[in-house]
Amino acid sequence: MEKLLRIGILGAGHLGRIHVQQLMELPEYEITGIHDPHPGKTAKVHDEFGVKAWESPAGLIANCDVVDVVTPTLAHHTCALQALQAGRHVFIEKPITNTLDQAREIVQLSGSTGLKVQVGHVERFNPAFVAARGALASPMFIETHRLAEFNPRGTDVSVVLDLMIHDLDIILHVTASPVTAVHASGVAVVSDTPDIANARIAFANGCVANLTASRISLKKMRKSRFFQRDAYIAVDMLKKETEIMRMRTVDKPDPFAVTMDLGPGKGHREIAFDKPAIPPNNAIREELRSFAHAIRSGNQPEVPASDGLAALELAHRVLQAMESRSL
Repeated sequence: MEKLLRIGILGAGHLGRIHVQQLMELPEYEITGIHDPHPGKTAKVHDEFGVKAWESPAGLIANCDVVDVVTPTLAHHTCALQALQAGRHVFIEKPITNTLDQAREIVQLSGSTGLKVQVGHVERFNPAFVAARGALASPMFIETHRLAEFNPRGTDVSVVLDLMIHDLDIILHVTASPVTAVHASGVAVVSDTPDIANARIAFANGCVANLTASRISLKKMRKSRFFQRDAYIAVDMLKKETEIMRMRTVDKPDPFAVTMDLGPGKGHREIAFDKPAIPPNNAIREELRSFAHAIRSGNQPEVPASDGLAALELAHRVLQAMESRSL
């Protein structure tokens, strides 16, 4: 039997509590404890789950193999750096850090030490996206909508870093092509930073992505649509549903199939609809499980620090495009 990975959690807020809950369900880990600069939050998690409350991050880090950084974004760099310098693997919530220089330092330190760093771009593990992944092949147009009701908990950063970055990571992962142009606009409505934003991103392979993110919506929405040659894939990350429409040219269409007549001598397009069964899973649990497997196997994490940096770089290009538009 493999040795349990001792994991310590930095951050006892809403997401930190969820991470504790999911880690308790994973046989790969043993929770060493939790620390938060606000003792009341740490005490609350201790009372609910029975995990040890540590008075300092140094004490916690010294007694674990893995550090789970679930703090506000502004503290990501300090916590991750302290853990890596102590020789610990690090799981760090998205965005990887607040600034690009901070993210590059994390990537460099992970590479030079051989320590594993995984970034919490949780939508990679959303079962609806997992079900769609095999059907995605060089999409040429992508449209995403990520809408959320207002919650002051995420307003320490722009909606681009808070919400849109999930979709920026997904489109970078799917297109695997350099970005050639970014156009964006955003508005600060109730916060000091933009609460609603739209970005149009062009890639070297010809793909174009149109992304909208809002944290002042009256309803929640997390939908992505991918258009590619002979196929359309719709992914509802909130409802955990995937729809795949494929087309193929046929000379003699099936009388019971949905078809499109392409005109004289051009045949017909037969349209097949597929709505794959989505097995229930918890995406946070799965990303933490995958990190344990990466540590044990020595393989690269599913979402390495370099991917977190790439998403952050694109997010900052979106922010810069928004700023230049407002000048």
